[in-house]
Amino acid sequence: MHDETPSSKGGGYWLTGLWQRKSTLIAVLALSAIIVHLLLRFVFQATPWISEIPLSVTIVLGGLPLVTDLLVKLFKREFGSDLLGGISIFTSVLLGEYLAGSIIVLMLSGGEALEGYALRSASSVLAALAKRMPSIAHRKRGSGIVDIGLQEVLVGDTLVIYPHEICPVDGEVVEGHGVMDESYLTGEPFLITKTSGSLVISGAINGESALTIITTQRAADSRYAKIMEVMRESEAKRPRLRRLGDRLGAIYTPVALIVATLAWVMSEEALRFLAVLVIATPCPLLLAIPIAIIGSISLCARRAIIIKSPVVLEQIAECRTAIFDKTGTLTYGEPKLTDQLVAPGFSQREVLTLVASLERYSKHPLARAILSAASEEGIELPEAVEVSERTGHGLRGMVSGHQVQITSRSKLADQHLLNSDHLPQVEGLECVVAIDERYAAAFRFRDAPRAESHSFINHLGPKHQFKRVMIVSGDRESEVRYLAQQVGISEVYAQKSPEEKLAIVRKETAMAKTLYVGDGINDAPAMMASTVGLAIGQNSEVTTEAAGVVIMDNSLKKVDEFMHISRRMRLIALQSAVGGMGLSVIGMAFAASGHLSPVSGAIFQEIIDVLAVLNALRAAIPPKVVHDL
Repeated sequence: MHDETPSSKGGGYWLTGLWQRKSTLIAVLALSAIIVHLLLRFVFQATPWISEIPLSVTIVLGGLPLVTDLLVKLFKREFGSDLLGGISIFTSVLLGEYLAGSIIVLMLSGGEALEGYALRSASSVLAALAKRMPSIAHRKRGSGIVDIGLQEVLVGDTLVIYPHEICPVDGEVVEGHGVMDESYLTGEPFLITKTSGSLVISGAINGESALTIITTQRAADSRYAKIMEVMRESEAKRPRLRRLGDRLGAIYTPVALIVATLAWVMSEEALRFLAVLVIATPCPLLLAIPIAIIGSISLCARRAIIIKSPVVLEQIAECRTAIFDKTGTLTYGEPKLTDQLVAPGFSQREVLTLVASLERYSKHPLARAILSAASEEGIELPEAVEVSERTGHGLRGMVSGHQVQITSRSKLADQHLLNSDHLPQVEGLECVVAIDERYAAAFRFRDAPRAESHSFINHLGPKHQFKRVMIVSGDRESEVRYLAQQVGISEVYAQKSPEEKLAIVRKETAMAKTLYVGDGINDAPAMMASTVGLAIGQNSEVTTEAAGVVIMDNSLKKVDEFMHISRRMRLIALQSAVGGMGLSVIGMAFAASGHLSPVSGAIFQEIIDVLAVLNALRAAIPPKVVHDL
């Protein structure tokens, strides 16, 4: 692996972190100053000039840096809501309204801190990836084992992977027999059996048996390292999204400045210019929208939905393409026994009884599915004896006086116990059974779709205005198309690597805003490239860091709840912001005509602010309808 860390990738992370800390410090300073001012003025009855000292400190230490940055935006012709806030700070100082100026400083700096929250997630993804990867490998030399740094591993080295360790590099098993969990990397939902000759990939989690491998790639060239490189590339090209307040402010700010300037020019009274700007202070934008967002984040948290990037609440309503991973997203991520094709002369219950009795002694990924099926039918399992599981030959044993063999189609064909007349060739997961040296049955397995998958997919268009829905999966073509047919999706991309997933998502996002839903490490780059990345469950720390929203419960119903809460948040935010701006425009007209002084305008603006904030607070109250499923 490269020794590079997120913080070493140029100065971007450092500068971003510095600005975030600066905004947070200014927000804390402003809040503290306002509290101290109120205590001095109303509790200790201090004289006005003493009580305004902390506010003056806030204006100088917090307001000046913000106004300076906003002047730079002005010269760049970037007319956002925060620009008018900066002008309002300057205006409040001229008017001696230091409390109003300090409140605006608090709102501006608090908004910057909120905005920076989303940017921090990118570097934390890389940190999570680096944290998950082992830093050492166990090299075997003669009869001894030596720990070496990951960067010292060479192609052709013999390494030992201990039970439950993460595989450090790609390689081939030369000794040992066990299983590995590759689901985070490949998208396959099953534990993969590993024996001599099997390939292993970096990042996979070893099972309960030690494995000895010969490395086929250096750590820097292995699968896990490539995913980290894709993550870095995805982060570097992550698009910046315009916030709702910025878009409204881009219209409102020039209007307010034009009205204020015209009032000054036509009346030749500078006081009218100040009066208009005071009443035009965009607190409905600076206060109401963040409050609606924070209220919705709180509501989501109470419903096991974690909002990691507030911008997703604004963006999901505009997404028109939904992209889903298959395993663990539209499915439960566990194989289920779906078909029991029993040969003539055998009964289904008899075969399942014998097979399940033998599978109790197996660690094969499909054993659990067979045992689950037997349990559902209420079958009591007799004891099995003479159980053996030779590598590559399947499972054998004696059950109730019958010799039972569970193996693959090809192994049974090699024994001349199975031919194409017995069982047509199909793709997918299966095992075949021989009882007393006769072909008895074929068991087929599927990763079952979630109970709500079909209804959820079908309602995305009518209820949430999605125009396209697709599956992009690392699974085999046959499995993905089977699932797509079950849930009602026609657009399918199967057997895709993380790089290929990323390319598809980038292409789709360039045409329309996208929602990407997944649950594995192999989904993380695509999540970061999409407009809204959503992780179901907590299977991977990396995935939940990459996602803008994390559904703690394994349920698509929670995804629908997130969409409803987001849509409601957007409606409430627009009501508060547009309604507040509308009232401000009316007030601006009165101020421009000389009917409102700066002080009266400030009072009128406070009333508008209270109304906008009270309406925004509704976002935290649970609605009557949370989902359509």
